[in-house]
Amino acid sequence: MSGNLKVLNDDAEFQTELNSAGSKLVVVDFFATWCGPCHQIAPVFEGYATKYSNAVFLKVDVDKLTVVTNRFNITAMPTFTFFKNKVKVDEIKGADPVALEEKIKKHYQEPGESDETVEVKGHIDLSKMIQMNGSECLNESDDHTLKHALSPKGGYLQSDCDEQLIISLEFSQPVKLHSLKMYAPDDGTAPKTIKLFTNRPQTLDFDSAESMDAIQKIQLTPDDVKEGTLIPLRYVKFQNVSSVSIFVNDNQGGEETTVINYLGFIGSPVMATNMSDFKRVAGKKGESH
Repeated sequence: MSGNLKVLNDDAEFQTELNSAGSKLVVVDFFATWCGPCHQIAPVFEGYATKYSNAVFLKVDVDKLTVVTNRFNITAMPTFTFFKNKVKVDEIKGADPVALEEKIKKHYQEPGESDETVEVKGHIDLSKMIQMNGSECLNESDDHTLKHALSPKGGYLQSDCDEQLIISLEFSQPVKLHSLKMYAPDDGTAPKTIKLFTNRPQTLDFDSAESMDAIQKIQLTPDDVKEGTLIPLRYVKFQNVSSVSIFVNDNQGGEETTVINYLGFIGSPVMATNMSDFKRVAGKKGESH
């Protein structure tokens, strides 16, 4: 059995393993000894633990670790859950080796590989939860599109015929937004006045974006758009966000076009787990519940 694969023996071990994993991906196999599909995919899971050695793979017997199982509402076996920085970021049900590996690849990082996360306790970088097929940008340049700004190595986003932009991003699941990352050049083309809207049923147009009240309006300074800086959001206003729209009204220097080098969010999935919830429900240590 791979050194990064562990079968947990009690509920307390679960929190210990998440704490020890740090920023590594943690993949948890919720299984049952009586479950046929669980037995079928078990050697595949073990193989992935060897292949993806910079992740932590845990096996949880649902009939033994009932506190953990109930906390995550596990109702089908096998269920695989994925954690980063002690935050649950994904889940997949069923014994599908291909789908399981795709999920692992989505969140996995090789040793030394940076995910550009600015650390905020209890939150993660949400870049991998942005759905490109549900996202768009109005007034983007043909050569420098939104896609370029959603990766730290992807180039940059530039407006086309004037300085305004409307950026609409869709997340793969509801999230809570803590802060915004918007890195831009210091040549006057960086965004200045932005407005944020959430869960819009239709794409905003520029007239509506200018006239409507936003969830939050922000006047950015040149320091706000420096690399490594977080722009705080009104957290209580961004608690169940499936999509977010950003209207960029103008830029720092009154230039003809606006440029964004990188755009991202720090937050957590709505299904994120607060590990302080793992408290002894009843009885003393060693007693069954």
